[in-house]
Amino acid sequence: MAFTGKYKLESQENYEEFLAIIGLLNAKTDQKVITDVVQDGNNFTWTQSLPNWTWCNNFIAGQECDLQTMTGDKFRALVTLEGGKISVPFPKYHFTAELIEGELVMNCTTPGEKGVTFKRISRRV
Repeated sequence: MAFTGKYKLESQENYEEFLAIIGLLNAKTDQKVITDVVQDGNNFTWTQSLPNWTWCNNFIAGQECDLQTMTGDKFRALVTLEGGKISVPFPKYHFTAELIEGELVMNCTTPGEKGVTFKRISRRV
């Protein structure tokens, strides 16, 4: 399927600002995040990993799903897939992901006047 593949971080914008706003500045790392996506129709397994840390969510686009944050907090949200873009409302930010010219582009946007959009671009490996 379209998203299936392994991607390595190429560039990112507003990383530290985003981590500060969501209270995870102590989680900052210079390691290159690997994102591994398995898509089977609307079923997804989305895994992000660094040395010594892995975060994984399984979800079905178009359904309310049980998910977890980077810190392991559990929540429930409606995951959508429209126009080739995955959208998930996390508790502290809104996540989107899409493929643009073969690159995985992920955005995490925090709400409010002082909101920030953290953009991460990863290339298929």
